[in-house]
Amino acid sequence: MKLLKKLIAVLAFAPALALANSGTFPLDHAPDRSTDMAALQNGAKLFVNYCLNCHSASAMRYNRLKDIGLTDDQIRQNLLFTGEKVGDLMKTTLAAKDAKAWFGAVPPDLSVIARAKASEAGSGADWIYTYLRTYYKDESRPTGWNNMVFPNVGMPHVLWELQGTRKVKMVEEKDAHDESKTVHKFDGFETVKPGTMTSLEYDNAVGDLVAYLQWMGEPAQSTRKRLGVWVLLFMATLATLAWRLNASYWKEVK
Repeated sequence: MKLLKKLIAVLAFAPALALANSGTFPLDHAPDRSTDMAALQNGAKLFVNYCLNCHSASAMRYNRLKDIGLTDDQIRQNLLFTGEKVGDLMKTTLAAKDAKAWFGAVPPDLSVIARAKASEAGSGADWIYTYLRTYYKDESRPTGWNNMVFPNVGMPHVLWELQGTRKVKMVEEKDAHDESKTVHKFDGFETVKPGTMTSLEYDNAVGDLVAYLQWMGEPAQSTRKRLGVWVLLFMATLATLAWRLNASYWKEVK
């Protein structure tokens, strides 16, 4: 019952998150790695190391990661750091009151975040993929960071050590509606301090993380699709047999 209440709270919070994005920044297409076990395993590692410090995934248990090829020993040795058990839920140790004091709000549960974001332009994976790759330094913000997809975001850039520090480049253009005025237009990012990864390596890492978030939202998705194909084949075969039986019956009647 407690788990159900948390899921309801996440779904109730999702529309508020969706409204936070004006939807004006174009979304990049996230790579499809839903069946790539190595990518999903790396995404799980990134999630535990960088996301689980503040966000929970209370609908997911660590032992469910066996579905993406990890053993209990691998989970225990590489993904459990604070005394959790393999069968425990993925919960953060961050207290709600501390989170609210530091960030202004309690970070949302990420169990179904990829599915919740799918209500926006593009898929949920596209939104998250672009969001995690468009952070930039902004000293006017309390955290020192801002985001092109989610303007005035409250969450700091937790992956900055990997991506590095960047700032936005803006160019002045005449307003299309009033040539006497000028507007500032986004013209890319400028690297201030390189990260531990190259741009390509970082994009690949984010792609793996997004793939894991997608998988976590529905771990049985591959099984559902596979069973769906067999069900459709069975129904087609049954329909064909029924059609031929019907034809044979009425032939005898005539």
